[in-house]
Amino acid sequence: MVKIAPSILSADFANLKNEIQKVENGGADWIHIDTMDGHFVPNLSFGVPIVKSVRPHTQLPLDCHLMVENPENYINDFAEAGADIISIHAESTVHLHRALQMIRTADVKAGLVINPATPVSMIADSLHMTDLVLVMTVNPGFGGQSFIKETVSKIEQLAALKEKHGYSYEIEVDGGINDETAKVCIEAGATVLVAGSYVYGASDAGQQITNLKQSVN
Repeated sequence: MVKIAPSILSADFANLKNEIQKVENGGADWIHIDTMDGHFVPNLSFGVPIVKSVRPHTQLPLDCHLMVENPENYINDFAEAGADIISIHAESTVHLHRALQMIRTADVKAGLVINPATPVSMIADSLHMTDLVLVMTVNPGFGGQSFIKETVSKIEQLAALKEKHGYSYEIEVDGGINDETAKVCIEAGATVLVAGSYVYGASDAGQQITNLKQSVN
């Protein structure tokens, strides 16, 4: 069964508690939290205090996507704040193996992210350490972008490697997800869909989550 992870980057920041509970009641499986440092990506967003403040208000896993340089500097803080999954970009650190080890040592699920122009081959030797691989289907930094169709082949490659080696990682996709692109991604092998503006930009977020699940099941 596909999992839906609404991104609170598209939520009403002044009303996050209710925005999170709204999608939880609407059938969301995870809450996706995008952290941006203004260096690795050209935008700023949520940090550790937001994770800590929303943690008491939902039972759903907090899926924390760190779009930051040198993520090693922040892993332990996010883990202590209540993150269930911490995902880091392969492009963001020269010590990827060590960073993934840090996440696992913190007793948090480890995620690995690749940008649209990054080949799967760059992370092939690290897949055995991951619980999740996130394929960015837009260039990271801003919500509301259009889906990059060339990224679908990377989902297929990751699904093939998962089957070949008996890996158990989730394959997550993030960017431009709607009921049409969701179906393409799931057919390619994705198991988790991050949706921001598609969910929070609608008058009925719960119905949008239902629409996504119905479009792919």
